[in-house]
Amino acid sequence: MRTPPGHGAQETAAALCSVNLTTVTTSNSVPEAADTSEQMRIRAEKRARLIDRGDEAYPVGVERTSSLKEIREKFGHLQADEASGETVGVTGRVVFIRNTGKLCFATLQEGNGTRLQAMLSLAVVGEESLADWKSLVDLGDIVFIRGEVISSRRGELSVMAQSWSMASKALRPLPVLHAGLSEETRVRQRYVDLMVRDEAREMVYKRAAVIRGVRDTLHGLGYVEVETPMLQLVHGGAAARPFETHLNAFDQKMTLRIATELYLKRAVVGGIERVFEIGRIFRNEGVDSTHSPEFTTLECYEAYADQFVMAERMKEIILHCADLLGSRQIETAAGTIDLDGEWRWLSVYPGLSEAVGTEITPDTDAAVLRGIAEKHGVKVDPKWDAEKLVIELFGEIVEPTLLQPTFVYDYPPSAQPLARPNRDDPRLIEAWDLIIGGMERGTAFSELIDPVIQRERLTEQSLLAAGGDDEAMALDEDFLRALEYGAPPMGGIGLGIDRLVMLFTNTGIRETILFPLLKPEMG
Repeated sequence: MRTPPGHGAQETAAALCSVNLTTVTTSNSVPEAADTSEQMRIRAEKRARLIDRGDEAYPVGVERTSSLKEIREKFGHLQADEASGETVGVTGRVVFIRNTGKLCFATLQEGNGTRLQAMLSLAVVGEESLADWKSLVDLGDIVFIRGEVISSRRGELSVMAQSWSMASKALRPLPVLHAGLSEETRVRQRYVDLMVRDEAREMVYKRAAVIRGVRDTLHGLGYVEVETPMLQLVHGGAAARPFETHLNAFDQKMTLRIATELYLKRAVVGGIERVFEIGRIFRNEGVDSTHSPEFTTLECYEAYADQFVMAERMKEIILHCADLLGSRQIETAAGTIDLDGEWRWLSVYPGLSEAVGTEITPDTDAAVLRGIAEKHGVKVDPKWDAEKLVIELFGEIVEPTLLQPTFVYDYPPSAQPLARPNRDDPRLIEAWDLIIGGMERGTAFSELIDPVIQRERLTEQSLLAAGGDDEAMALDEDFLRALEYGAPPMGGIGLGIDRLVMLFTNTGIRETILFPLLKPEMG
């Protein structure tokens, strides 16, 4: 836009800065039932007018000197009806606009949610520039304002414009801010959600704080962060159905990884005794409030550690993240989760026995367990063996009742084929799931390092896969070869980053993932 003469700014500010943002109403906000196509047509015409007259609708850059947050921090001391004498260049998205005869008001918002009022006066910017503002600027546009920082007579920190220009012309109207967005719109058009909802932006920063807390804790414990392949010849490390693809260079079927475990263990075999990765995982399975086909996990492995050492590591990670977010107490609909309280240990078989009122042991027959499932309304597959039935019953009956942090341990072997046999009872394995708020947040093992037993376990899994089990692991000969070179005793953790963020924010998984995978829109 054109730059008017620079005289008279301070005098005009003193005379005209008497309107507070909170006392005015939006005069050209988008009506809730507005015809979006008509709105877009009008905005496109404005874009064309800018370009036709030689102005930039999307310039390569603007001369921003300060962020809105910096201005609020630097000039927050200004008293009502006071001018700073300093000229700044600021940018922001227009989220409020009120155009009157000789004085126009706008609220600018930057990415972190900070807002600041801009004022355009006929006496300062001139008639032509003010007319351009009124005719070309809409809600949602990103504009550049150069002017003096002042405080209005009512104490509203503002920039009194000396000139303005378009930084990016918005062709789509913003939604009505007071009406709110539907959940579907929030997750499908996250960029709009970030524009209009403070909570959406806060989620991004909270998730970043959680990931930083995980990394800081492990770095402090001497762990090394590595990266392992996402494309794999053989999927393994978890019971899950993989996504399949094809590598043209090798003419080879490949899968996206379902876990990082087997490569991280190879690193421990090679001598990287404390290793971790925070990475994306892909599982071709269902989608609901706690599951996504694409998600983020932490896996870490430590030589000469066991499940009890890894429990301490897990607790340290979660408490550090809680401290970064400001509280170790989490309010939920079911009650307060107290991370400063007891983190108890609950054995699977005694815990299930107490819940159903019948003693269940590793020797309990599958028929008895199917009867218990029917009595408690738990759907099970008639083909499941006793171990699978115990795992399902515990998950459906006991887990949802565990509000406070609980390490559920002493699982049957089929629960985790990569965990070592229990040192006291070979019918069980050394593995735990951490349940908080009725949901699994992470798991850990005393890792199986015997290559002979591991081959037996993976062979069993491959037979299940051959029989049609889409979630069974494949036989990974290279991983077994690594173990045959000798792996040190080790413990390992798997922690769902998304579920950890869900814990701290009381939200579903679609809220914690910035851009979750969704069904294509109709049409």
